[in-house]
Amino acid sequence: MKFQDEFRDRVLIRTMADNIERMARRLAAPVNFMEVCGTHTMSIYQYGIRSLLPENVRLISGPGCPVCVTPVGYVDKAIACCSDPLAIVTTFGDMLRVPGSGSSLMEERARGGDIRIVYSPLDAVTLAEKNPERRVIFLGVGFETTTPAVAAAILQAATLGLANFLVLASHRTIPIPMELLTSDPELGLSGYLCPAHVSTVIGGNAYKPLAEKHHIPCVVTGFEPADVMQGIEMLLMQILGGESRVEIQYRRAVSWEGNGKARAIMEQVFEPCDTAWRGLGILPGTGLSIRPAYARYDAEQALPLTVPEGVENPACRCGEVLKGKLAPFDCPLFSTVCTPETAVGACMVSSEGTCAAAYKYGR
Repeated sequence: MKFQDEFRDRVLIRTMADNIERMARRLAAPVNFMEVCGTHTMSIYQYGIRSLLPENVRLISGPGCPVCVTPVGYVDKAIACCSDPLAIVTTFGDMLRVPGSGSSLMEERARGGDIRIVYSPLDAVTLAEKNPERRVIFLGVGFETTTPAVAAAILQAATLGLANFLVLASHRTIPIPMELLTSDPELGLSGYLCPAHVSTVIGGNAYKPLAEKHHIPCVVTGFEPADVMQGIEMLLMQILGGESRVEIQYRRAVSWEGNGKARAIMEQVFEPCDTAWRGLGILPGTGLSIRPAYARYDAEQALPLTVPEGVENPACRCGEVLKGKLAPFDCPLFSTVCTPETAVGACMVSSEGTCAAAYKYGR
């Protein structure tokens, strides 16, 4: 496949590792680079990228998994939707096993709840069209990557005049949390491997305020091992050159402007709001709620979804993992009490979760 085998070439990657080793010898102090993308995290573990780096170049996994940063309270609301016998709850597969305060969607399905996995929000619209006597609720979870597709589904439902399609929205934007993490002296971040999927929508320019304000290098990087290694090379070159700017390594997919049409659809249907992030708390302006013009498709307004405040398992350390302050292997529950089959936290059940990546590839 084009743009795959070429970026997994062992000789190329070994050459990059040698170059990184040479640059690392010139560093005045160790550096911490954070990736803020679950697919990057999975790739880094899968290909053993950390084992190719010198000790003074450290990779830290940040809150790049949208399922993982979704708070327990949202899961509880999703479960509450299942109580209606006429409801069909639709979701991407990652959400099924995420623990709520006392149950999960997987457990509710075993109890008889009509919960179905879809591969696109438009699949949920089609389901609503074919089942006019049922209420179809789509669990809209994601960053800027998937939000435009959910917006398009709402617009399609409006075009069809559907009265039985709803979205329980839990969408988030990534630049502000990156700024918050940059300001944390405990992390001591030296640079970012910026998320690739998100960047196809928001573009490389979205990170310029972060780089300029905090004087921190940013490189938008692809997912293959050679992509990640080249992104690390580019960050090191900036640091050694005393620079702090945004670069795009993943030029075959990401532009400076991003996808204007996707952003326009997203902005037509959604508006910024304050929202809670697992591990980070309530962050102003980082959420996306459905605009009043499309309120009839907002499950929060259409349904009685008042639930008690979500309760995290006190033993779960997902919050610290998401902030990059704890590695999965340092959690006492990892691979003992907490496994993909018996997950205590969301980071172990999502296909983009740091703990899931460490469990699958890092042990």
